[in-house]
Amino acid sequence: MYLKHFVLKQLPFQLTPDTDFSCNYSSHHQALNTLLFSLGAGEGIVKIIGEIGLGKTFLCRELLNCLDDRFVVIYLPNPDLTPHALKLAILRELQKYQSYAATVDGNLIQTIFTQILHCHQQNKKVVIIIDEAQALSDEALETLRLLTNLETESRKLLQIVLFAQPELKQRLTRRTLRQFNQRVTFSYELKGLTDEEMDKYLMQRLLVAGHDDGALFTRAAKRLLQRVSRGVPRVVNILAHKALLAAYGRELNKVNRWAVRQAVRDSRDLIAVRSKFWNWHKIILVGLAMILAIIIAYLLR
Repeated sequence: MYLKHFVLKQLPFQLTPDTDFSCNYSSHHQALNTLLFSLGAGEGIVKIIGEIGLGKTFLCRELLNCLDDRFVVIYLPNPDLTPHALKLAILRELQKYQSYAATVDGNLIQTIFTQILHCHQQNKKVVIIIDEAQALSDEALETLRLLTNLETESRKLLQIVLFAQPELKQRLTRRTLRQFNQRVTFSYELKGLTDEEMDKYLMQRLLVAGHDDGALFTRAAKRLLQRVSRGVPRVVNILAHKALLAAYGRELNKVNRWAVRQAVRDSRDLIAVRSKFWNWHKIILVGLAMILAIIIAYLLR
């Protein structure tokens, strides 16, 4: 691989959500602050919305690392569950923190309430963190809403954090889910990397991977990478990794624009890239077609 060639100790652009590579760029920083403030204030439901590849799972891992033993954390990475299975999953996670095992009877909601009250008596905050929350059915969302009914006069005894694609945001505008939507007290929508953040992102990941100064990409390469990836971290990682491979194959010391273009050509199934050349030629062709149509219409009069 290219590790020895570029003096790296590990792959800098892996797709696994390794928080050691945290860049803390603006959108993620604001989202994490929103989450920590909301959980600290005892708010009910918080949702983080982001398109595919913007780092929702990465942010979820960062949040999990920030929560100390004051919190009883129930993490559900795969919420594609029936309401009954969802309640059982929550109860199983709760019982890991209890000094006794509650009897599971037919009324699972009441049993969960009992467990949460027990946590409250131990000065613990219970938070359910759900990744890929767009997979929750309407019935499962209603189950979560019912769980948030447990509260004291001053605060909620259960908090819920949802990480989801924009489909969930659209669904929550439906009348049938208006009660759930009204329980969402804070929401944040993730954005992609800006030009300035792209430079910081690449450098930070290369530094963590062992490079001396993190300056492996030329300015032209970074500009092209920003344009074709639209600042989506997952796409950046895929293209940057392939660009490093291309540069290594040519024995280049830097990743230049050519190497990024090779990565783009190898990723046409991932991104829809149209060069300026194609855009201008498309405009010219459409213009010529319109002129030709006008001429033909005039001659046929």
